[in-house]
Amino acid sequence: MDKEKNRVRQRANEIKPYRCKNLIAVLENPMDIKNIGTVIRNVNALGVEKTYIVDSRKALPDDWEEMREKKSLSKTSVSAIKWSFVKRFDSSEDCLKHLEKNRFRSVVTSPHVKGKINEILHEADYTMPKLAVWFGNESRGISDEVVASSDFCVSIPMFGMIESLNLGTTTGIVLYEITKQRRAFQEKYKRAGRGPQKSTESSQ
Repeated sequence: MDKEKNRVRQRANEIKPYRCKNLIAVLENPMDIKNIGTVIRNVNALGVEKTYIVDSRKALPDDWEEMREKKSLSKTSVSAIKWSFVKRFDSSEDCLKHLEKNRFRSVVTSPHVKGKINEILHEADYTMPKLAVWFGNESRGISDEVVASSDFCVSIPMFGMIESLNLGTTTGIVLYEITKQRRAFQEKYKRAGRGPQKSTESSQ
């Protein structure tokens, strides 16, 4: 048991410098529990700090500890739920208010032009101090309410007859690009002797 604890602690120390502080992936009313688990796995693997879930149906428990014990999430996330911070909200409005209160800027993802400003994934800048990246419902996409509150809309370039990807694939591609940029930015300031900004978010 001690050997296993030491191994986990060593791994946690190794990955700590590479985690992207003040970066949150937000899922807006996902319908499939399997998709939620897949996204949490992506979030953890790529070093995103937190996952927020707008869950209007109240299908998930409020308490993070209860969520960690939910077998459907543990299985589909390959146990990543045990190592990831997840917070649920009753509505997009509540989540937006919480993010705005803590000075997070929001961007949305969509295969279609939706925002006031629209960016191709690899052409946008994601190095703002605090960032929330929103992913929409599997069938309806992102809501107009969230689009209106976002800085810009991000799309993945598509070159086939099919113009959309599933939620797990989309989050993996988008978050890979964003975390790559933010890690490079953090490393730049670390070398300059100015460590990355600490997380100051309240009411986790």
